[in-house]
Amino acid sequence: MQRRIEPEILDELPPSDPRAIHSRADLRRLNCLMRHVDILCAASARRLPRRPQHLADIGAGDGSLMLALARKMHRRWPGVRVTLVDRQQTVSAKTLKQFGELGWQAKTVAADVFDWLQSARRPDAIFANLFLHHFPDAKLAEMFRLIAGRTDFFLACETRRTVPLFLVSRVLWLLGCNAVTRNDAVISIRAGFADQELSAMWPDRGGWKMEEHGAMLFTHLFVAHRAT
Repeated sequence: MQRRIEPEILDELPPSDPRAIHSRADLRRLNCLMRHVDILCAASARRLPRRPQHLADIGAGDGSLMLALARKMHRRWPGVRVTLVDRQQTVSAKTLKQFGELGWQAKTVAADVFDWLQSARRPDAIFANLFLHHFPDAKLAEMFRLIAGRTDFFLACETRRTVPLFLVSRVLWLLGCNAVTRNDAVISIRAGFADQELSAMWPDRGGWKMEEHGAMLFTHLFVAHRAT
């Protein structure tokens, strides 16, 4: 299946639109079913060389995925600062408060990811969840160049571009997903990744170690960390 990128409806809806609110709830449920938090926790715990002090999440959406990660990791990683980066401001005050209750300090940044990466303070790790598939290869290569200049550790969970997953996306109505989610799921799988496609776009393969493969049933995992 050839990689193909098309606009997704959720990206164009105002955050307060009822369809967007429903779709974000769908995505929280799908992230849980795909076990993305477990995948991110396992990969970062295995590969991060030391306890992080500052994490960033690009394309953070409503912040729920990083909050779930914080719930699992806050005892192992106390006192972490989290920067949630997204073009739209959809992180609620309640979510920010819940980070604080875990001893983590979270802040939101409403910005284009390329603008943020050019001026951001250097986090210990940058995470991305279901975000990279929105970009064509040339923009991903540019993003990776900026990320490599800002951190020593990058981890992403993405859609796996396979025919079986494409077929599964056609029956999301069984889970109560709305029309926005059902439409965008098909598009995201067509724009997803396979084999070593993301590794091939990384700018400095000699100075980094990379891991790229399927994870669980539906996810494409990519990890890049600076060689020591």
